[in-house]
Amino acid sequence: MLDYFELDCAEPPAALVCWLHGLGADGYDLEPVAGMLGMPDVRHVFPHAPVRPVTVNGGMPMRAWFDIASTDLRRQEDSEGILVSAAQVRELTEALRAEAGLPVVLAGFSQGAVVSLAAAAQGLPGLAGVAALSGYVPRFLEPLLGNLRGVPLFMGHGERDEVIPFALGKAGYDVLAANGAEVDWRGYAMPHAICRQEIQEVAAWLAGVLRQG
Repeated sequence: MLDYFELDCAEPPAALVCWLHGLGADGYDLEPVAGMLGMPDVRHVFPHAPVRPVTVNGGMPMRAWFDIASTDLRRQEDSEGILVSAAQVRELTEALRAEAGLPVVLAGFSQGAVVSLAAAAQGLPGLAGVAALSGYVPRFLEPLLGNLRGVPLFMGHGERDEVIPFALGKAGYDVLAANGAEVDWRGYAMPHAICRQEIQEVAAWLAGVLRQG
C-alpha cells in the first residue's frame, strides 16, 4: 500500500480527503493547502507517489504517479502507470474508510489531478467528489468518463500555466461535461500553481459536496 501521512483531525471526522501531489513533489507539498481549507472535521490524508525514472526529465528518478514521455502530454500516454497508481489510491482510500465508512473526496494537483480522475472513473466506494487542480484528461480515459455522471467535480486551472496548458485543462472539462459529468470549472490568473482564491473556492465547493452527502 502507498506510504502516506495525515493531519490530526480536531473533531470526529465527517469525511476523508485524499490529496495527490504533482511530479517531483511528495505528500507534504499539499499539506498547507489542506490546512488553509479550515475544515476541522475532515480527515486529510497525503500519500507519496513511488520513485521512478521520468523520461521527459532525462530518466531522472523522482516521485511520480506515472511516466511522461514528452512535453506533449497526451502523446505516448503512460496508461499503465496511470491505472496502476489509480488502483493504489483506490486501495488506500478503501482501507482507510473501512471502519468508519466516511465519504471520500479525491483532490489532486497536476499529475495527482490526472490520477484522481482515473481512480474516480474506475469506481471508488464512498466517492463524494473529485477536485482536479491544474490537471488534464488523458485520451485513453475518455471511454470511462460516463462513470463520473453524478459525481461532483471541481476543476481549477491557471490561465498562464506553462506546464499543462490552460487549453488542455479546458479540453478535459469539455469532454467531462459532454459525458454528463457535473463540473465546476474555474480559471485563475496564475501559472502552474495553486492560489488563495482557488483554495477558498475549493473549500466552498467541498462544504457543499459534504452537505449533499
